[in-house]
Amino acid sequence: MLPVVLVEGDSDRLALIAAAELRGDGVRAEVVSLGGITNLRSWLQRRDPAVPVLGLYDAAELRYVLGALIAAGVLPDGETDPAAVTRVGFFGCDRDLEDEVIRAAGSDLVLATLAARGELALFRVFQGQPAQRVRSVEAQLHRFAGTASGRKTRFAADVVAALPIDRIPGPLVALLDAVAEIVARA
Repeated sequence: MLPVVLVEGDSDRLALIAAAELRGDGVRAEVVSLGGITNLRSWLQRRDPAVPVLGLYDAAELRYVLGALIAAGVLPDGETDPAAVTRVGFFGCDRDLEDEVIRAAGSDLVLATLAARGELALFRVFQGQPAQRVRSVEAQLHRFAGTASGRKTRFAADVVAALPIDRIPGPLVALLDAVAEIVARA
C-alpha cells in the first residue's frame, strides 16, 4: 500500500511531482491536495491508520498542523515541539513553497521560466506598478505567482522542473526522502 502525502493545494502537488521526476524517483505515494490546510484535521481523522501519512505545510500553519496531528492521535496530547511534526513526516516550508522555490532557483532562473511560459512581458508590466517598485525582485516574483487564475498552480512546478537536482528545496527533498524510506521498508 502506497503512503499518502497531504499537501495544501494543487500547486504543492504539482511541485512535489516535478521534484520527484527531476530526482528520477517518480512519485511513490498518493499525493492528495487538501484544498486548504484547514481540511487537514478532518482528513487525518478519517484516514486508514494502516496507511502511512506524510505532508507538506507552510510555516505559518505549524500550530494548526500540530493541533490536527494531536487530534488525530498521530502525536501525543500536549505535544508542543515543532520537531515532533517533522519526526512524523510533516515538513514545513519557511514561508510557503513558492518562497522556497524562488530562493532555491534564484531570480534569474525564475525569470527564464517565466520567459519560457510567455509571461515575462506580463511580469515586467507588473514590476512597473507603484506598489511593486519598492519590493525586491524575489518579493515581486512571489506576488506575481498568485496574480492570475491558474498561474500559481503551475508556477512552482515549472520552476522546480528547471532546477538543477541539487537545488530542489529542502522540504521537498526531505518529504521525498521520507516517502522513499517508507516504500523501502514495505
